[in-house]
Amino acid sequence: MTGAWKQAFSRVPELLAAHVQLSFSALLLAMLLCLPLAIWAARKPRVATIILGFASLVQTIPALALLALFYPALLGLSALLGERLGAGISALGFLPALLALTLYALLPILRNAVTGLTGVSASVKQAADGLGMTAAQKLRLVEAPIAAPTIMAGIRIAAVWTIGAATLSTTVGQPSLGDLIFAGLQTQNWALVLTGCLMSAGLAIIVDLLLGLIERSIRERRRYIAWGAAALLAIGLAIALLPGLMARENVVTIGAKGFSEQYILARLIGLRLKEAGYEVEYQDGLGSAVVFQAVAADDIDIYVDYSGTIWTNQMKRRDPLPAEEMVREIRKWGKETHGVTIPGALGFENSYAFAVRAEDAANKRLRTLDDLAHVSSAFVLGTDLEFRERPEWAMVKAAYPIRFREVRSFNPTFMYPALSSGEVDVISAFSSDGRIAANGLVVLEDPKGAVPPYDAMILVAPGRAGDDRFINAIKPLLGAITVENMREANYKVDRNADKLSPLRAARWLDQRIRDGEER
Repeated sequence: MTGAWKQAFSRVPELLAAHVQLSFSALLLAMLLCLPLAIWAARKPRVATIILGFASLVQTIPALALLALFYPALLGLSALLGERLGAGISALGFLPALLALTLYALLPILRNAVTGLTGVSASVKQAADGLGMTAAQKLRLVEAPIAAPTIMAGIRIAAVWTIGAATLSTTVGQPSLGDLIFAGLQTQNWALVLTGCLMSAGLAIIVDLLLGLIERSIRERRRYIAWGAAALLAIGLAIALLPGLMARENVVTIGAKGFSEQYILARLIGLRLKEAGYEVEYQDGLGSAVVFQAVAADDIDIYVDYSGTIWTNQMKRRDPLPAEEMVREIRKWGKETHGVTIPGALGFENSYAFAVRAEDAANKRLRTLDDLAHVSSAFVLGTDLEFRERPEWAMVKAAYPIRFREVRSFNPTFMYPALSSGEVDVISAFSSDGRIAANGLVVLEDPKGAVPPYDAMILVAPGRAGDDRFINAIKPLLGAITVENMREANYKVDRNADKLSPLRAARWLDQRIRDGEER
């Protein structure tokens, strides 16, 4: 087995357990909600119209959007309830994922349960009435057994949907098999992608088969098979719950956004904290707004962000300042408004940079963004998934008369192949990305300073600010990473051949820092 596959399978037990916990919890909660509602709806046609209409409406919302919407909703609820009552509501991780997946599982269970209950023939109900059964007895002894196979079919559909959609919970900080898929897509590690997909699909197939056994045994009145399949499901859930029941002390949660540099820096911080005696876990693939709010709310303990991102996205500032002055302003603002401590910058900048192919730069004499503006009407721009919605893009358009023929969004991994293949003509690259030099791209200058500085900075949650051992563990990283070393570490992960995992790249970078300290 190659190193990539070993790395992928080494993460499966932990992520599979988290995936099972989330999926089963959402499915059980959906069943608890649906079955009483289905009984009510089966007796009241107007209620059925309203309930099924709501469940159908939820299905029209993409699962990823539903997950994202619960984050601000829970943040608002926590603020509304106040410091004491809202302290237990986490807007990141398990709770938003549970709520979103539960809503997503409602429709098939509700629809099948209502169909099954309303499908019981009138003559059977009349016979039950003739025996003097109460409404509860008729439901328990007659209607429920007849409708059970149809209800189970809905539960099977909901289970498969839920297990598949649970891979998206990575985006709100909930560990799942989606961690493998998202990390693999970003780093072009297809072993991670395939492992995540195969494990998720395998889990869905196994659960569907066991639920199918239960469905068939109910229909054929073979209870021992139903109980056996249910026992196997219960055993699987119990095994998945075991890691969560074990006591864990000094666990540090390290956040990361969804690109290679963030994965590497998170692991670099993790190496230093482990050395100081902490146990660490990672929440990867978080969006810029989510990750900052998460550290401010103590949902994660530490992560790396960039001065330009905080300046424009969080502080809503548009006035340009020198890099060092901007960092000082951000440190003051973070502490005073959110209790977030910023020990300092890491020593390199990762700015947005517009890059073009070398032949286009030469043929069209492109050196600056002013030059690009003159030919932009014939160019297609490729960006990462969030750049078009960021203030920096608005600032660039305000400073330069740029009007591209088309703007296309990609996962950052695919921007560079899109540029090389000619699908796009310019990309919003990252200045510390080693693929710029490797692909022979030309970065255009920004003479008007529309893009602010992007010094990489460490942000620490309020709950860790007073932990001197924690702060001292990460201090040696401040000012210690050169942009050249960061580019090389990034390229070790992003290159097509002889790829390293983010952890191995972090170890390489850590050694370079230590070598610099010795000199």
